[in-house]
Amino acid sequence: MAKALEAGHHLPRAEAEVSYLTRGEDTAITLSAWIDGLGLAVKSAHVFPGAPEHGAPNINGGVYFYDDRTGALKAVLDFHLVTKWKTAADSLLGALRLARPESRRVLIVGAGVVARSMVEAYGAGFPGCEFAVWNRSVEGAERLAAEYPGVEVVTDLEAAVRWADIVSCATLAKEPLIKGEWLRPGQHIDLIGAFLPDMREADDEAMRRARVFVDIRGDTMENIGELTIPLSRGVISEADVLADFYDLPKGIFRRESDEEITLFKNGGGGHLDLMACAHILEVCGAT
Repeated sequence: MAKALEAGHHLPRAEAEVSYLTRGEDTAITLSAWIDGLGLAVKSAHVFPGAPEHGAPNINGGVYFYDDRTGALKAVLDFHLVTKWKTAADSLLGALRLARPESRRVLIVGAGVVARSMVEAYGAGFPGCEFAVWNRSVEGAERLAAEYPGVEVVTDLEAAVRWADIVSCATLAKEPLIKGEWLRPGQHIDLIGAFLPDMREADDEAMRRARVFVDIRGDTMENIGELTIPLSRGVISEADVLADFYDLPKGIFRRESDEEITLFKNGGGGHLDLMACAHILEVCGAT
């Protein structure tokens, strides 16, 4: 899937839109994207933090794929399948380009569905790596570790961040969890969770110290707190966001040295859902 996302960024640039509806803590997000020659996709993602109390995941939705030539509905895909592998491949592609190849210590921050997919993705992309997981609820971390033998549960977040070569955050945090003062040269920070203007997982100092990359500028820099907050405060400038995936063909989406800290914001745009849908249908022989 990571290779499919990379290949998709060699196609004509996607036209994409995103809209948000909110009700208290609940959020409905609609992502639409069109890539000439590939197709159209519309994804509805519903983030309801209280859903687990009713026996449902906290993120649900639907994905629709349309034919590029006719606009006709071609497939309805399982929301969780598309989201799982799109999100994991998004971060993995970033890490394969930005993390040191010899990175072997991976810290997962969070213990939800996305965190589980990151264990699988990083395990495939960085064979032989060691995993640790930190979660606000130790019980949640223990449940994840029970599903993936060899994953260590940690309770000291600062020590775990200092230990890790790669830190992958998949939380719904509104206050930063990752402190820049904890970071050391050579690390790669992968931020997945924030998707609204008041959400972020890393503090200002982390943004200052790192070389910053995103999957796509646009919505990620305009609507997600991970970037909008430090940008509005003057902590970083737009020029400090060095590249996105559409810069992959130019060769500038890369680590420059073993000493630098790289930080990648996974914004999860709808164009990535479109690429993921097309890849899933191709693998299934449904194209």
